[in-house]
Amino acid sequence: MTGAKDRVLSGMRPSGKIHLGNFLGALDNWVRMQDAYDCFFFVANWHALTDDQDTSEVPGDTVEMLADWLGAGLDPERATLFIQSLVPEHAELHLLLSMVTPVGWLERVPTYRERIEQQGIASPSYGLFGYPVLQAADILMYKPRWVPVGIDQVPHVELTREVARRFNNTFKPVFPEPEAKLTEIPKVPGTDGRKMSKSYGNAILLSDSAEEIARKVKPMVTDPARKRRSDPGDPAICPVFDLHKIFTPTAEREACATGCRTAGIGCLDCKDVLLKHLQPALAVIRDRRQKFAEKPDVIVQILDEGSRHARRVAEATMAEVRVAVNLTP
Repeated sequence: MTGAKDRVLSGMRPSGKIHLGNFLGALDNWVRMQDAYDCFFFVANWHALTDDQDTSEVPGDTVEMLADWLGAGLDPERATLFIQSLVPEHAELHLLLSMVTPVGWLERVPTYRERIEQQGIASPSYGLFGYPVLQAADILMYKPRWVPVGIDQVPHVELTREVARRFNNTFKPVFPEPEAKLTEIPKVPGTDGRKMSKSYGNAILLSDSAEEIARKVKPMVTDPARKRRSDPGDPAICPVFDLHKIFTPTAEREACATGCRTAGIGCLDCKDVLLKHLQPALAVIRDRRQKFAEKPDVIVQILDEGSRHARRVAEATMAEVRVAVNLTP
């Protein structure tokens, strides 16, 4: 169709409230794509089962995550927001793709072993081993041109391309091969200097109040060489300065860097400058998310409507797939 927008597909597991690293690494990019692309963003709730079968918090976490999505600026009028499990065609396509995906391809996926080791999973499930095939089904169902990912997720998109190629060659050409659209994920340190993560307890949440943000930023680790106010520091190794690069205008950021190197300012002074710019940016998101968080029924309605639209697209794809596979008279 002439003039049709390229389609984009991406999703997140429902892990509850989103932190600043999630926002800068993915969500902010999604928001900026809405006008240029035909966007499909989904809650990957079946993927949540691959390493934890306690589903008691998944519905509530889904609502909290969507409040963050909407607060950050995702618009159901400009993007399709849906729940994976409300589109059961994903499961059917997963089954069919599993029939053409060699075990060796899954064994070489690096994140499989990493998750087992990092999470201490003693008996990994078939679902965990095969989740890249479900991920391929999630993507291929909507025939997207682009899949926005960080550099660490590129192997998953490449596997999806290989699965599409194998299916097309085994049966009939149905799936175009999607391409990774690299997102420029800035370094987003947590308050302890490690990668920001809720599991580390070092995250700044999009829902945090101004007081909570200040409480988290004030004791943030800095250059360990600055033991006293009079000690010079190195902004290049300071986690606070990494946040300055994202939120603070160039002139003030460089003034802070100079003050750090010469011990002209203290770390608390530097953090005050960061808070001056970080707080207003997050206040806009927080205020908008709160309006949605107070109306969870509206969030559920948005997801239901988005899921119905996604399912219409999925049904059309599966009609093609069933013809290609040719199992029934």
